[in-house]
Amino acid sequence: MRKVALILFLLLLPAFGAEHTIAVVGLVHSHVWGHLKGMVSGQQARLVGVAETVPELVAEAQKRGVPANLIFADWKKMIDAQKPEIVWAFVENNRHLEIVQYCAPRKIHVLFEKPLASSYKDALAIRDLARKNGTYVMTNYQMAWWPSNYTAKELADSGAIGKVWRLHGMVGHGGPGGPTGLNRYFFDWLTDPVKNGGGAIVDFGCYNALWSLWYLGRPETVYAQTNQLRPKEFPKVDDNALIILKYPQGETILEGSWDLPYGFQDLEVFGLGGSIHMNSGGVMMRKSDQREAQKVPAKELAPEASAPVAAMIHAIESKTEPQGLTGLDMNVQVVEILDAAKESIKTGKAVRLSAAK
Repeated sequence: MRKVALILFLLLLPAFGAEHTIAVVGLVHSHVWGHLKGMVSGQQARLVGVAETVPELVAEAQKRGVPANLIFADWKKMIDAQKPEIVWAFVENNRHLEIVQYCAPRKIHVLFEKPLASSYKDALAIRDLARKNGTYVMTNYQMAWWPSNYTAKELADSGAIGKVWRLHGMVGHGGPGGPTGLNRYFFDWLTDPVKNGGGAIVDFGCYNALWSLWYLGRPETVYAQTNQLRPKEFPKVDDNALIILKYPQGETILEGSWDLPYGFQDLEVFGLGGSIHMNSGGVMMRKSDQREAQKVPAKELAPEASAPVAAMIHAIESKTEPQGLTGLDMNVQVVEILDAAKESIKTGKAVRLSAAK
């Protein structure tokens, strides 16, 4: 009897005690510095490598606790040598496809910073590669881990403000800094129309497009306009963008800007019977028969829904492809909307989306 129990325990051990491993490809995306400490600590997955060629960025990673023996100059050689289960890539947007092209056939799951890709063509290719090879690709957004974000959506879905017909999203700040210090490596590609895919319209338009898809689904048409209010600082790309998405019975007005006096990541949801305002600080709801908005307590999220690595590990262990805000389908459509917005800017007209691919 004891022998049978021991055998059962050993068979179940990988499911409950398996060690997950993660590697970092690239350090040119400044979001890496907010996540590296957690990876170095190994709380959720053991860090097995960091690949970067820029000496200044490598030195910074070592200052933050990455051992010298885990630094690699060649990211492909790192992957082949270390065989990580997960790769978190902090590279230029137009390099996302090449990361998946290498990782997916090796059954390595991939995390990207938003957006999924710099073009719709690349986004479709990433989706198809991931599904062909049975790997998961997640797109990381700050707001994907906010309790307030889900509380607001649950309120809207419950009918608390009536039928939702209009969204107003405003995301932005005073700009991505400048070409100085460590930030210059981020600034250089973020202000490049090829490597980033655009300027503020991509950097912040992706948040807004994601909200719109989440609440109202795929739009009928996309109209956009941009400004270049600071051409000396951002000579190659827009620094302010407006996107309007048209639905059969609604609309979304989406603003993304590098020209705001301080940070915004705010969403207003309008229904026929009231409105909801949401940001990282909380949720406020006002019904049409109320004079003042009321604060709505945010519900705590489960651990696997509270952080990107935890969410990816949950997907791996449950063998369930990530869905919703970080999932492939919605993020392919985000990039589709951004491409349509860029086409609208060129033509000055609204772009009607073709049949979904």
